[in-house]
Parts: sequence; C-alpha cells; structure tokens
Amino acid sequence: MAAAATSAEASQVRAVARVNLAAIERNSARLSAATPRLCAVVKANAYGHGAVECSRAALAGGASWLAVAAAAEASELRAAGVAARILVMGAMTRGELGRRSRLTRTSSRGARTSWTGWPGWGGGRVHVKLDSGMGRLGTRDVELANALAARIAGSEGLELAGAMTHLATAEEPDRSFMQGQLERFAGWVGPLRDRHPGLIAHAENSAALLGVGRGRFDMARCGGAVYGLDPYGGDPGDWGLEPALELRSWVAALKVCEAGESAGYGRRFVAGERTELAVVPVGYGDGVRRVLSTMPRC
Repeated sequence: MAAAATSAEASQVRAVARVNLAAIERNSARLSAATPRLCAVVKANAYGHGAVECSRAALAGGASWLAVAAAAEASELRAAGVAARILVMGAMTRGELGRRSRLTRTSSRGARTSWTGWPGWGGGRVHVKLDSGMGRLGTRDVELANALAARIAGSEGLELAGAMTHLATAEEPDRSFMQGQLERFAGWVGPLRDRHPGLIAHAENSAALLGVGRGRFDMARCGGAVYGLDPYGGDPGDWGLEPALELRSWVAALKVCEAGESAGYGRRFVAGERTELAVVPVGYGDGVRRVLSTMPRC
C-alpha cells in the first residue's frame, strides 16, 4: 500500500504520483473470476501507470493475456521479459507487421482488402475483427470477415487465433445498442467457431463484464477496471475494485478569502462567507487540467 508523502519528498517535488501494484493484482483477480480469460489492457504505458510493472501485477492477479495498441508497446514488454500472450489491437505499419516477437495481431482490413497476397505479414497469430457498431477498425461485412478468416486459416505461417469486436456504449444506462452489438457478434462468431474449433472469441470490456457479472465469451479485455476505475463513474468499491493511483502533494499556503472575494481563473470560486483556503502546488503541468475547475460560486 502506498504510504504518505514524506517531508523529504515534499522538499524535493511538488507532487508525487504513486501506483499501488498490489491493487492492480487484486483488481485483476476480481475480474479474472468473472471470465474464462482476462486480457489486461496496458496500452499507452498502462494508461500512465507503467506498462511493464502493471503487466506483471495483472498477470500475477490472474490475467493470462495483455493488450496494447501498437507493436512498439508490445516490443517494450518483450524486452522486459514479459512472456504472456500480447494482443496488438491497433493499426500496424508494414514494418510492424514483419516483426516476429510472439505477438498476436488484429486483422482490421476493410472492404477494399486486396486478396493478391499478404505483403509484410511475416507470419504469426491473427484475430479477425468484426465492426459490430463501433465504426472504427474492422469490417461490417460478415461475408468479408468470414472470407478473411478462411484466408488466414489457409495461409502458410499464419494462425487464425481469435475473433473480436469492440463495444461502443457499454458504459451507457441504455444497454440496447450494446445488446445489439453482442447479438451481431454472437451470430457471426458462433458458426465461425464451428468451422474453426479452438478460436478465442472476445468482446467485453470492463463495463460489459462488470455490468453482467460474468463473461459471455472466451475472454474479456479490461482496461480501466484493472486500475481500479468504475466504468460507470461511481464508487469502484461497489464492484470490489481498488483505485491503483494516488496523487499526493502538500499545502503551500493557507489564506483567508472574505465573503465576495474569489480564487482562481475565471473567478470560478467566490466565497459566500469568510473561508480559509489551502493552496496546493499542483496544476496542468502535473496532469490536472483547468477544465476540472468546476467549483460553483458559494
């Protein structure tokens, strides 16, 4: 558990961000209990928490896969000795496609796919992505997705390892669009798995997994919940999750704000009565955006 900032730390820095790796391990154990496989998303340096360290903590908690957005992120993990399956979910350049680093790639080729060959793929495990409603990578055309899966399965050096989709509204109170996405995905992936036994199907994110309480498919890809965030914007403790990140600073000044006096840009705070204010030396240079200054006038 992270300890309080010491006076020595306060004399050296304005703010200290601390990551509780034990919380990430426990969150991963909580999520792993709800799905056959947990894929911990560690893209963008594990959302700023530290990719290598968080990957190890998530794997210790029960995650069996990791997901990143780019091949360079996966290469960083491999260089650090992380041996788990790594799914590269984002678009990849030809140079990245040629890397052989025991990575699993997402095939997101659209309707204009050229069937003249697989230039630069270099071999490896591939997951086909159906665009069931996110509108980004993947193809909306079920027949094209089937043809792509068959082509991968029949290509030397390639292995058809999985099928996936990406949910657009899992955090929204209205679950109808998400249910439609899941139905479209299930209708496609069921027959696909009959033709290709052993295929791993995955669709759920943190919100979809927690909202139902169990996995519908073979694997869930969880990001925010691994780090202790409630995807619905509530109390993480309600889901048995622990926030993994804390930002600590110190009080640089105490001052009195008389009734009618203000503090901050735009006078977002105006004292309705005599108030004592504490000035904490943290700002947008530390990642605290000014847009968060929404305190109403008192």
